[in-house]
Amino acid sequence: MGDSTTATIEGTGTKPADVVVRGDASGFLQEIVSGAHQLRADEPVAVGGGDAAPGPYDYVLVGLGACTSMTVGLYARTKKWPLENISVSLRHSRIHAKDCAECETKDGMLDRIDVEIGLSGALTPEQRAKLMEIAAKCPVHRTLKSEINIRLRTAPGGSLSESAGTKV
Repeated sequence: MGDSTTATIEGTGTKPADVVVRGDASGFLQEIVSGAHQLRADEPVAVGGGDAAPGPYDYVLVGLGACTSMTVGLYARTKKWPLENISVSLRHSRIHAKDCAECETKDGMLDRIDVEIGLSGALTPEQRAKLMEIAAKCPVHRTLKSEINIRLRTAPGGSLSESAGTKV
């Protein structure tokens, strides 16, 4: 079938989804399929979930942290710098916009992601500074900082289509 950028669902001409999430409407637990990988998502008990898996914001942090670490590591390998290990710790919170000096928005609440990066190895101060600069250039970081256009639509065969199709 070709690579995922050109492959289409047979007979439809559409590209298959990158990720599919399915869940029972009676709770928060979700089953996730991403290619050959199977994951789950849930919410903490404090908000009505079963805490059986990471929550949605945890996955946002996972994506950013993994991308940051991979990007820094790739850059160091390309430069043949003595970077040994990378540690990325992330925390998501909501803050008052007025408390953010570097933010353009000054009213309401904002999402904040604090990222702490640990770099081990015999790096010079200049190499460490450059790797921190590179960390902010990972593709997921750039995506989260950019305008994101999310398009929602009812799936073919979804409950809205089925109920509309059964009415006479």
